[in-house]
Amino acid sequence: MTTGKTRDEIAEAYSSEPWWYDLRGFFILTFAYNSTIGTQMRFFGPNFGPEHLEVACGTGTLLEMVLNWRRRRKLPQVKVTGIDYAPSMLAGAKRRFANNPQVVVQHADAAQLPFADNSFDTANIANSIHCFPTIDGALRDILRVLKPGGTMAANVLLYPTGFAPLRWAAQKINDWGIRKGILYSPFHTEELRAKMLAAGYEIHSEFTSGNTWNVVVRKPV
Repeated sequence: MTTGKTRDEIAEAYSSEPWWYDLRGFFILTFAYNSTIGTQMRFFGPNFGPEHLEVACGTGTLLEMVLNWRRRRKLPQVKVTGIDYAPSMLAGAKRRFANNPQVVVQHADAAQLPFADNSFDTANIANSIHCFPTIDGALRDILRVLKPGGTMAANVLLYPTGFAPLRWAAQKINDWGIRKGILYSPFHTEELRAKMLAAGYEIHSEFTSGNTWNVVVRKPV
């Protein structure tokens, strides 16, 4: 049984120093998501339109890696708006992108975005749906600010499966995350697919790797 957290409780749980957040995130990605940085580059990297929204950008470490991945492949430059609700995470992101005029980061709640309708071509939610206190509200508001035909890529932490040692390790990390307040709950694929459809998205593509459901959805035209 999990206990829901408020936005401010989750922000407090993410009040650690950026370096610790990044180190902790690497272990969560490796052993809970059972995923890799390379998988994330290839999944999130292509989903950047001219005006892009990065939801729950954290310290910006992954976003910077993805943008570097795009640059090495000579993909078009984009204008990125990154949002997060935890002030300490945003402080790290602001320092990271201080000299990059193409990236702006600001404080915002994913369920109450301070942007006009139809503002963004694309959006990404990387490694963070599991901590949203209001997933349905966030999905609806991201849909609102996407342009018709715009896409959102997200990866979702699933309940652990696979071989016993890896499953046991993932479960221990998830239990710790719930106690710490940085994890609301893992999910079942069908549960999140239903939420995406109920919010009004169309499923464009999806695949499961490790304990992760990777999905790209589209706002209807």
